[in-house]
Amino acid sequence: MAAEEAGGQTAPVARAVTRVASGPAARALSRRPARLAGRIITIAVILLWSLFPIYWALNTSLTTLSGADTAPAHYFPSPLVSASYRSVLGIGGSGYGISGELGRSLLNSVVESGAAMVVTVVIAIFAAYAFARMQFRFKRTIFVSVLATLLLPAYATLIPLYRIMASLGLVNTYLAVILVYVSGFLPLAIWILYNYFNTIPRELEEAAFVDGASPMRALLRVVIPVAKPGIAAAAIIAFLLGWAQFLFPLILTTDLSTQPVTVIVAALNEQRIVPFTLLMACGVIAAAVPGVLALVLNRYIVQGITAGSIK
Repeated sequence: MAAEEAGGQTAPVARAVTRVASGPAARALSRRPARLAGRIITIAVILLWSLFPIYWALNTSLTTLSGADTAPAHYFPSPLVSASYRSVLGIGGSGYGISGELGRSLLNSVVESGAAMVVTVVIAIFAAYAFARMQFRFKRTIFVSVLATLLLPAYATLIPLYRIMASLGLVNTYLAVILVYVSGFLPLAIWILYNYFNTIPRELEEAAFVDGASPMRALLRVVIPVAKPGIAAAAIIAFLLGWAQFLFPLILTTDLSTQPVTVIVAALNEQRIVPFTLLMACGVIAAAVPGVLALVLNRYIVQGITAGSIK
């Protein structure tokens, strides 16, 4: 009798355990390894797609021309030499005259990207603060219109901008390139700083107003010191975007006095006398500057972009 009662009690328990083992929770646990494997494979494919061209350029630049032409290809430099970088940097050998051109183009890129970054951030600070804190007519319409320019293809404005610069006599000048960069980067910088300013408590400014500060003084003495991470993110992104530009400076500049490194490297590719090992070395040097900046200052970029996404 006791055995029958015990069997009657264990049967419902066994059925419950069976239902749990075959229920949604169990199916979710069984799918977890597959999801993890899928994510790992996806990340690996993205990294391979993004980093392999950079690795191949570095691999080619560290070998000789004959070693780069061998078949099958070597996935590690064979032989390992630094002659291409010595030639590009003007250390021994003629270097096909590349060292002077590359140095001047790097200077042009720094000047144009740096100046565009400064002008963009200064204007974006005041514009974003006005949109985030002040009340005026058509505020939302103007703000949406500014952000809507991000949806326009950049190349759609290429010819109009060139004609404007040509009519002003600014073609082949730093000023033309800087103005075009600022017009393209400003909406994104405003959006980044607008979101960051909205995360700053209004009580800080209200306390400054109580002490008799004007809106301008509150911005300069209270808001900007607190918003330094967001400002840094906008500045870094503007500089990186400026460094990566190719088509606009290609159209707006005509000689080495103003051409950035992206244009010069492409121009060297058209000169058949320049070995492609040297071209790869130039490309690696040109990509190293934004690459190092992005790696070192990555946390500021992420913090500035994600500001305002979590309340």
